[in-house]
Amino acid sequence: MSDKRLTLELVTPEKVAWSAPADFVVLPALGGEMGVLPGHQSFLVQLAAGEVRVTAGGEVKNFAVSGGFAEIKNDTVSLFAETAEDAGQIDAERAHQALEKAKAVVHAGLDPMQLAAMEAAIRRAQVRLRVSRRAKVPPPHMPER
Repeated sequence: MSDKRLTLELVTPEKVAWSAPADFVVLPALGGEMGVLPGHQSFLVQLAAGEVRVTAGGEVKNFAVSGGFAEIKNDTVSLFAETAEDAGQIDAERAHQALEKAKAVVHAGLDPMQLAAMEAAIRRAQVRLRVSRRAKVPPPHMPER
């Protein structure tokens, strides 16, 4: 593997959620997952609610994001996300409660804007739950500690 690395910057409106070197980044692009290695062509992509996986030094770090966009340029991956949570910081019980609450509100009487907001809340909660579960189970290619 090359000594060349990426620089990842994960930014939300409130803070810089993460900034560190990385060997490989997987983004939840609107059209599907997108992998980024050093030397990647410059690119701008819209993000969907999903999981960002960052591999650095053989370790994988997971984040739940809820939309935004990413710019890949000169071996820097800049993610500008509406929200970003480290998998280890997600309260799975709270995410589950948010999911159940949003599902309970979704019904035929909602106007289109309310329905879209509830569907987005459901997607965010589902992503948070999936990412928090994945943080507790090492990926198949990584040895258990």
